[in-house]
Order: sequence, then structure tokens, then C-alpha cells
Amino acid sequence: MDYLIRFSQSHETFRLPEIEALALLEGVDLQVISYSLESPFCIVRLPSEDSARRLIRRSILAMSIHELWAHAPDLATLHSTIQSTTAHLWPAYRTCSFKFTIDSYQGSRPNDAKVKLIESFSYLGFEGPIVMRGTDEEFVIFEDWPTNATRLGIPEPKHLYFGRYLGGGARDLPKKLDLKKRRYISTTSMDAELALVTANLALAAPGKLVYDPFVGTGSFPIACAQFGALTFGSDIDGRSIRGDGKKRTLKGNFEQYGLLAGLGGMFTADLTNSPVRRAPLRYDGDGVTGRLFDAVVCDPPYGVREGLKVLGVRDPVKSAGVEKRGMEKYKDPDFVPPKKPFSFLAMLDTILQFSAQTLVDNGRLSFWMPTANDEDQEIPVPTHPYLEIVSVCTQTFNKWSRRLITYRRIPDAQVDQEAMRKREEAKPVGKTADELNPFRKAYFSKFESPTPTNGSSPSGVGTPNPTATPPPPPQPQPSTTSSSSISGAIGGAETGE
Repeated sequence: MDYLIRFSQSHETFRLPEIEALALLEGVDLQVISYSLESPFCIVRLPSEDSARRLIRRSILAMSIHELWAHAPDLATLHSTIQSTTAHLWPAYRTCSFKFTIDSYQGSRPNDAKVKLIESFSYLGFEGPIVMRGTDEEFVIFEDWPTNATRLGIPEPKHLYFGRYLGGGARDLPKKLDLKKRRYISTTSMDAELALVTANLALAAPGKLVYDPFVGTGSFPIACAQFGALTFGSDIDGRSIRGDGKKRTLKGNFEQYGLLAGLGGMFTADLTNSPVRRAPLRYDGDGVTGRLFDAVVCDPPYGVREGLKVLGVRDPVKSAGVEKRGMEKYKDPDFVPPKKPFSFLAMLDTILQFSAQTLVDNGRLSFWMPTANDEDQEIPVPTHPYLEIVSVCTQTFNKWSRRLITYRRIPDAQVDQEAMRKREEAKPVGKTADELNPFRKAYFSKFESPTPTNGSSPSGVGTPNPTATPPPPPQPQPSTTSSSSISGAIGGAETGE
């Protein structure tokens, strides 16, 4: 049967990927019949009412789901369709308590017109009491109006839907995990709504192991733990994990929400020097041996406020004494390890390589990355032969956007061996923060394309404007992108979540 999903009209590119991920997680056979980014109404085909309720019970972006009785471009056609196709359903609701609700998108009617609209459904023959709270059944009339319908005086909606309410999503969860009420956050803490959506796309669930290599104050592990996963995390700056050592700590955040059972362990580490075991990439593995995570979720550092850094020194020969002192004093609580610049694109590729070596078959990598909106400066979505792109969701700001990219770990036997052989190692070019990070360079040039010289066409990112420095990006901060190859892992001086 067909069902109607009523989405919130926000984060439009995230909505369908979240529902498809939840269908996979719940084992529900989902067929999308009608969907548009411009409308909050989505028609899907599902096997049963129970599967419909299970599909959206933990959805963050779906408000409700309804048994769809009919939809039409006008009221007369809607009534005609209901009368000709659903008469066999009416007797089941003849004596139960009920109520009618009108849900209008982009338009409205006067109260007397609303009453008249509801009374036009009297042919259904419902005889039970009308109960506004705690009713047995709720029937909803959905109206999809043209843009600016009220201001333009448009009298009727462009499309109507009629359905029976079955269940709601998890729209209250972002309020529970709201950053404004959280004890311990940082300037890069991911807001609760998008953290929960990320957890859904990563298929976080009981029995799953989830890892965040840029854990910060724990936004993603908290969201994944909320859905029952056992979470782990690391950060190059241990201070973000320890906080003040009292209540304002990452562990304190888990305690605040009663999620300590989902806190597996947090440690200080740089992804390029990670202690996490990584299995060699092969083509005949069993899908589990040597790989331990069901999901990797992260919002890597973007390197905007300061250049992207990893542990190490620029010149090992000239800095041999620094390395020796580090090996002697690394357990000292006051020890600050040396760092060196790292390529933004190599970091993204490192995340993919790390995930390919640690995710079980069909495990998921969901990470955020920034890019310019100008196609000439846009950073391509990074790829890896062992990872299949599942979805690319985009949150747009002014001249730049950040994407939530989700991958599936391909079973070894299905990997394109030729593509893996052609994969080249990342070779970062440059030494300065701007040279190593095209997004940073574009950001501080206000994403302006460089002026062509000698008849050449602009390419790459714009030249920084020394006279105009834009403010830092809106919080929370984004992530990055590349398609090179460096095995290992990474951390940054600017922690994301």
C-alpha cells in the first residue's frame, strides 16, 4: 500500500537519504513513488502499517507517516478518488473516536473555510465521538499550496492528500540533545539535529561499534549512543576530551544524557599516527577479520582558522632533537607535541583509506567536508576503490557549502582491482597553509575566481585578498575533500565533530 511521509521543510537533500538508510536498518522494503526537494510530502510504497511505523520512528527529518487514501490536484477529484477506491476501509473506523486535522504548506484558509472543508468528508459515515486529545484515529487533509499563495491571493492549493495518521518521527530528540543545554561544548560542536541525521546515515544501532577520529566534545558519539551504538573516539588535542576534568568533560556529556553505556573509550591520537589496528587491503577477505568498526563518523578540521596540522616536524633532519625530547616526555601532562602542516586533500583521502582498512563489509563512513559553491573552485567528492558513495547531502551557506558524504564499505571480492592498482599516492604540494588547503585559500579570497592573465582562463581557487578577511565560517565548522592516496590516519589542530 502507499503511504505519505510528511517531512520537515529543512535540510531537503538529507531527507530521502535518511529514510533510505532507516529502511535498510529496519529491513523494510521501501519504494519511493513521488518525492521532490520543493515539497515536504513524499509518497512511498511499503508492505505494512507496522513497517511504516518502524521506518520513521527514529527519523529526525520526518514528522509523521500516514496511510494514504488518496491525493489529487483539486478537492473534487480527491473526493471522487476516496469514494471509488477506499469505501472498503470505512467500516473499520465507523464507531471509533476520531478527529480531522488540516496541514497546510505555504498557504492557509479562514477558519470557516476549514470547517467547511472538513464537513465535505461527511460521506465517510463516521459515527464515533470526535475527540481532540487521545483519539483512536486521526485523519489528515494535507494541502500543498503554491509559493506566496496567501500574498498573491491564490484561492486553492495546487495539490491535496488525505490519509490516516500512523506514527511520528523522532523530532524531539534534537531538543533533548540541544547544544544550548549541553554542559560541555566547543566552537566546532555539531548541532544536535545534524549529528543525529549523521548517526542515522551511518546506521548506528545496538550492537554496532562506531568511531570518530576527530571526536572533540563528542557530538557524533553522543548521537550514535542515543541510538544504541557503542562509541569510540580520538582527538589530536586531548584537552578537548578532558575538558575541565570535572563535569565539563566529554564523559560528563554522556552522563548528562544517561548514555554512559554507549561510551566505549576516548583517547588522544592523530589519525596519521593512530594506534587503531588497520587490516591490509585485500581481495579475498571474509569481511570481518582484521576490521572492527561498523561505522566511522566525523567532521574533520577544515584548516580555516589556522593551517591544518598533524603530529611531526617539517624537517626531521634539522629537528632530530625535538623528536628525541618528545619520546622522552610524551607522558608528561604538560607536554605539547610538535606539529607540521598537512595537506587538506591528503587528509580526506587518509580518512577514506583508514575507513577502508577498519570498516567491516557494508560498514559506513559518514563525514562532512566543505567546498566552494563556484563550480570552478568546487572540491570534488573523494573516492576510493573499496568505498561506494551512498549519498551526498549538502548544507548551503553563502558562497560555500558543506557536504555530508556517506560511503559503504564494499566486500573485498567486489572491489575493482584495476582501479586500486591505478590509485596513486597523495603528493601534497606546497608548505604553507594556503598551498596545502585549497578550501582555506578560497575562503580567505571570498571565493572569488582569479583574474585571468595573458589571455589564460581562471582555474583552481582565487588568490587571497590581503585587504579583506572574512569572519570565521558559521558554527559548527565544516570538513574537507580530496581523491589522493595516503595510508594511515589523521588529526588536526582545529577539531571538528
